[in-house]
Amino acid sequence: MKPRLQTSLGQQLVLTPQLRQALHLLQLSSLELENEITIAVESNPLLDWDESVGEAPEGMPEAPAVPEAAAPEEAPEREHGGDDDGWEPPDSWSTSGGGGTGDEDGLDPMDRLVHAESLHDHLSWQLHLTRLSPRDQRIGATLIDAIDDDGYLRESLDNIAEALRPDINVGTAEIGTVLHQIQRFDPLGVGARDLRECLFLQLEALSKDTPGKAEALRIVNEVLERLPKLGVDGLAAELGLSVETAATGLHLVRSLDPRPGSQLGGMGADTYITPDCVIWRHNGMWRAGLAGSHTRLTIHRGYEGMIQHANGSDAAYLRGRLQEARWLLKHLEARGETLLKVVRCLIRQQSGYLEFGEQALRPLTLREVAAEVGLHESTVSRAIARKYALTPRGTLPLRSFFASGIGTEGGGEASSTAIQSMIKRLIDAENPRKPLSDAKLADTLKASGVPVARRTVAKYREAMNIPASHERVRMA
Repeated sequence: MKPRLQTSLGQQLVLTPQLRQALHLLQLSSLELENEITIAVESNPLLDWDESVGEAPEGMPEAPAVPEAAAPEEAPEREHGGDDDGWEPPDSWSTSGGGGTGDEDGLDPMDRLVHAESLHDHLSWQLHLTRLSPRDQRIGATLIDAIDDDGYLRESLDNIAEALRPDINVGTAEIGTVLHQIQRFDPLGVGARDLRECLFLQLEALSKDTPGKAEALRIVNEVLERLPKLGVDGLAAELGLSVETAATGLHLVRSLDPRPGSQLGGMGADTYITPDCVIWRHNGMWRAGLAGSHTRLTIHRGYEGMIQHANGSDAAYLRGRLQEARWLLKHLEARGETLLKVVRCLIRQQSGYLEFGEQALRPLTLREVAAEVGLHESTVSRAIARKYALTPRGTLPLRSFFASGIGTEGGGEASSTAIQSMIKRLIDAENPRKPLSDAKLADTLKASGVPVARRTVAKYREAMNIPASHERVRMA
């Protein structure tokens, strides 16, 4: 073996620092971008805020950060963008995620995002306030991790013991004792293994003089599975009670919460979103613009002028910071252009969705959008990640504009979201005493020109958390 030189040809993708920054900015949400820009301005003396205000596009509403659950028709927003056609970025560019030093009251922009307390946070907080030994605290933490968002413990105690075994050797009886303590936590009924136990825990916590408590306990323990089909008269006969007494117990059972965990967690009314773009209708045409504040990012002219008069080391430092500032402006402009390009494509493809709602949502994939706008699928994916649009239908995630499709008898396609909407509409209009089975739903959709198999209907129904027909039987 002798050392030798050898040449070869090959292709390799190299992510330069500039390209990394462009990709990083593209996938940031509006609030994350706002924070990123604030940090950049604080660390780079060549960047500054330009408080001048430009004109918003005609007919464009403005929009502040809004609660996700809200669906405002109008809110303050504006569109920003650069007019640079050459290689050098413009000296001033309006950020799509806001800018400036924060709100008028001096608060950091990120303070406007309020995180809702999750069920696990709420339970863990109560666990830490409970006087338990370190060993029981560890068991309790493992049990809380296993509780799902509805508040149920789906894992068996044997599996919990197996999960704890590498650290502590514990039996199911000891785990059951700690679980009994957690089942007394707020919300009542949490940590139950099934619906019967969940309702029993809530009834057990009521005072003894609660009207109908004894009858409700009998209903839960003896006839819960057959309750939907019995009716008040059948229930009274089954338990040997008067109709009035049975009705009182039944009313108490109905007042209980079968999903206690749903009271906490998720995106609540106190969780705020800043839309990244605005979609509005003007003169019969759908239009889109970038959302943001009225502040703009610019090059600090004072420090830029000092470069010519600074000494060697200072001049080199300022030139480096100036180049960083120009690259940031360039990438912010590219981010806004890419986001607008994708959103305008979504408007063209899904105008029916904006007009009529989910039932008019047509099948659309990342590949189709990428081909239309001339971008890679991964770029489109980054552009829509954690991005929201303020529309006349409310604040919608950009991912909601995409859906898989199923062929129809007319030769076209219906999106899975549209089919789910059709299923939900049929179930909402069904006879409560004779709910539609999955097979009947499939037949009805087929008659409407959407051939869907019964198992597909069942899958969509479960995805919407709608019970099966035999569980939807409601008493008069």
